Parts: sequence; C-alpha cells; structure tokens
Amino acid sequence: MKKNTWVVGFMLFAIFFGAGNLIFPPNLGFTSGHFFWPAIFGFILTGVGLPLLGIIVGSLDEEGYKGVLNKINPIFGLVFLSAVYLTIGPLFAIPRTGATSFEMAVVPFLKDGPSAISLFIFTLIFFSLTLWLAINPSKMVDRVGAILTPVLLISILALVIVSIMSLLDTNPVQAKAEVYHNLNSSFFSGFTNGYQTMDAIAAIAFSVIVINAIKDKGITKETGLFKQTVFAGIIAAIALGFIYLTLGWIGSHYHLSAEQLAHIEKNQLDLGTYILTHVADDTFGVFGKLLIGIIVSLACLTTSTGLVVAVSEYFNEVYSKIPYKVYAVIFTLFSFILANQGLKTVIDKSVPVLMILYPIAMTLVLIMLFAKFVPTPNLAFQIPIILVTIVSILSVISTQFKVLPFMNALPLKAQSMEWLLFAIVGYIIGYVLGIKQPKVAYK
Repeated sequence: MKKNTWVVGFMLFAIFFGAGNLIFPPNLGFTSGHFFWPAIFGFILTGVGLPLLGIIVGSLDEEGYKGVLNKINPIFGLVFLSAVYLTIGPLFAIPRTGATSFEMAVVPFLKDGPSAISLFIFTLIFFSLTLWLAINPSKMVDRVGAILTPVLLISILALVIVSIMSLLDTNPVQAKAEVYHNLNSSFFSGFTNGYQTMDAIAAIAFSVIVINAIKDKGITKETGLFKQTVFAGIIAAIALGFIYLTLGWIGSHYHLSAEQLAHIEKNQLDLGTYILTHVADDTFGVFGKLLIGIIVSLACLTTSTGLVVAVSEYFNEVYSKIPYKVYAVIFTLFSFILANQGLKTVIDKSVPVLMILYPIAMTLVLIMLFAKFVPTPNLAFQIPIILVTIVSILSVISTQFKVLPFMNALPLKAQSMEWLLFAIVGYIIGYVLGIKQPKVAYK
C-alpha cells in the first residue's frame, strides 16, 4: 500500500470525524443496553460504511454525483443537491455544531443548568467567529483543523482507554428504549440512528472535493484512482469504526441514576453529550471536562466554518446574482437562530428530513456501484429514484402525522427499510424498459 494511500486515508478520516458525531455512540450504547452489539453494528454500517462507500462510488463518475443526477433529471438533481446542502448546512448540521459546543463546553460548568440567555450569548460568539472566518477564509482555518484533528483524536483515545479500564467490571445498562428489545429491532434501530451523523449525504455533497484531493496526491484514473480510494476508505473506516465502537461500549456500561436522568429530561439535554462530559470528569476530573469542551468547541468551529463556506459557494454557483458574502451572512444567521432551540430540538427536527434523504442517497450510491459491474440504462436510475423518493416522503408523512395507514403494511416498514423493495423493483422495471437505451458503465 502506497504512502499516499495512508495520507489520503487519514484525510478521509479527518473529513468525516466531526465533534458532533461523538455524541451519538454513547447515546446509542446507553439506550440499547444488552442489545448494544447489533445496534452498534447497524450504526457503524450507516455512520461509517455508507459515507465511505459514497466517496468510493463518487470516484466512478468524472463529474461525481452532480453529473449522475443531471443525467437522471437536471431539475431533480438541483432540488436534491440543494436539499442535501441545506441539511448539512443551515438547517441542521451547522446549528448542531454550535449547540453541541454549548452543551459540552459550557453546560457542565453551569450550577443551575443551561438557560436561554447563556445559550444565546455562547452561540452569538460562536457564530460571529464562524461568519468572520467564512467571509475571510484563510489558511488559519486549515492550520487550526490540522492541529485539532490529531489533538482531538489523541484526547478521545486517552479518554476511551482509561474509561474502558474503569468500566470493565460493570454490567451493561438495561435497554432504555422499546425499540431495543431483540437482535433484529436493535440492528435496524442502530442502522437508522446512523443517519444522524449526516456523513452519507455529506459524502455526496463533497465527493468531488475529496476526489480532487486524492488526485492532488498524484493518483489518477489511469494509475488506480478507484483502487486507491477503496484502500484509503478502509483505513478511514477502521479508525472511525474503532472510535464509534468504543464510545458506544462506554455508553452501554455507564450507569446513570434516576436523578441524573430526571435532570437530563428536565433541562432537555442530549444524553450522549451528558455521558461524554461526565466520563471525562470521572477519568480526568474538571481538567478532562474543560479540555474536551475546548477541543470540541474549536473542532466544531472549524466544521461550521467549512460548512458555511461550502454551502455558500454551492448556492452562489447555482444563483450567482446573490454575492457569496450575502449567502454566508444569511446561512450563518439562520444557523444561529436554530441553534438557540437547543441541541436536542435540532437533532429531533433533523430526523424526518434524514429519513427522506438517506433512502434516496443510498439508492443512488447502490445503483452507481451496480453500474460498475452491470452496464445500466438511464431509466434504471430514474425509476427507482422516483419510487424511493415518493415512498420515503409518504412514509415520513405517515409516521409524523399518523395518517396513511396503508404505509404500515409495506414490507420492512418496521425496520424503516420499506424503500428497499421499491428500489429493487424500480431498477428491474427501468432496466427492462430501457434495454435498448445507451448504457451507463463505469470502469
């Protein structure tokens, strides 16, 4: 394996390893209890496997997913990509960076718990810095990110090792959610929980950037771009999987008292964040909470800055009459407003949107991967994407508003995988109807 492959592998790890993602594995571990292993495997499949598969598949088309979506339908491509960028931008991911930083850096030190005023002041400072960095991008952001990524990783490794040693003699906590009552339901609950990392749809948005970065290392299509991307993906997957697995295990063995759970519920705190900060306090004392709070806040700051830049540049490219700086101001201000609803609210509101976007993203990735081995007509892209989009929207409407009871009768509905059958059937119908069409074939 080439040296550059290792460099690219760690680059991929740095791209997907966001401080916000740290809060989901401990939450999953605590709520799944005795069914931790099937739940964490499902989580890793979507939280690690899909994003890296998305990057790998994105290298198949020279124009990335944008080119494929334009072939399917330019209008659909514009709408879908806009939804993806808004989701990983001002609607959910950017507000989550500010809210996560607040809960990990400030809340542990507030004796009376969080308040609207403390959240407002912190997020005002956080997003003011974000806007300043986004409007005036410089190498400073890259340098800070280059320093923070290894420091954050070393800190988390130290936290994980010491915490696991201290929890080895404890029994797993009892499952705290009804969805974790057997192996099957636990796996699929973990699978859909992995959506919350947002990394799979982020892979679609950033695939071109990543592939260009790989090419900058001297790797071209002729010299094995796809092969080296696979190797690099495996390196990143092992690192991410290890962190998710160990943090999840800590959550599954970290017991909280009834008083602590009542405090979390009363103050609308995020369970994963609470566990992580208290584990840091148990292992390294006040210094541990302070250190992880500072590192996570700075890591979130670089993430929020990068997202504001990426989303603003995308929409400036789509509609250039509005200047880049205006987009940056609008998206930062909108993120600031949403962040003041609190981390739990931001996460809860993101779930329905992710339940629509993820099936579409997974269908697109799987068909592109299939096209590498089986030349595929354009209709075999279009029909399954259309069917999955319709089914996903109806499914979310059915779940959120308790209507459309016929949706509950769909196969795999209980596992939130009802879209899969429609993707398969749609592909078969599209392939048969488009048998005489020119084929898309990736080599």
